[in-house]
Amino acid sequence: MTADQNTPSTRTKTAMDSEAIEKAIRRMAHEIVERHDSPARIVLAGIPTRGVEVASRLADYIEKIEGVRPYLGKLDISMHRDDLSTRGKVTALEVTDLPVDLDARPLVVVDDVFFTGRTTRAALDALASFGRPSTIQLAVLVDRGHRELPIRPDYVGKNLPTSREEKIRVRFENLDGVRDSVVVIKP
Repeated sequence: MTADQNTPSTRTKTAMDSEAIEKAIRRMAHEIVERHDSPARIVLAGIPTRGVEVASRLADYIEKIEGVRPYLGKLDISMHRDDLSTRGKVTALEVTDLPVDLDARPLVVVDDVFFTGRTTRAALDALASFGRPSTIQLAVLVDRGHRELPIRPDYVGKNLPTSREEKIRVRFENLDGVRDSVVVIKP
């Protein structure tokens, strides 16, 4: 890790640069392909906003590896969160867009950072009305630990142990206007 910024109140360290992110996503795509007989049947459902970007990049690599593109969708969990009453900032609603019936298809829910497991629980609740996939797996770019629920990702780009007070910020050039990176923000 290299120091990016030091101020009296916060310090940031780069945990992954653009090359490390690309390498992690490429490896995760290979792992997904290895665990499925028919990549053409896979549905990748990204959790907005950065989970959708990670899912899109996974789909690109799976297409390069297998010559077929998995289905790519977006899964809004906003109304399924268990912290709606305690959140200071309300997340904007997005339309869930799943391009195919999920029944009997393998589904991979994709997010940028795995923390307590509560976002994944909300994703499972949101999926309940969209069919019954043959399997549901979880892919995350960063697993930072601190589980509160018995949920673990199946595919992890990087395990990044953190303290509860630290924050993880994932940035993508096409979304944020800055170079792809994962940084740890220390209070």
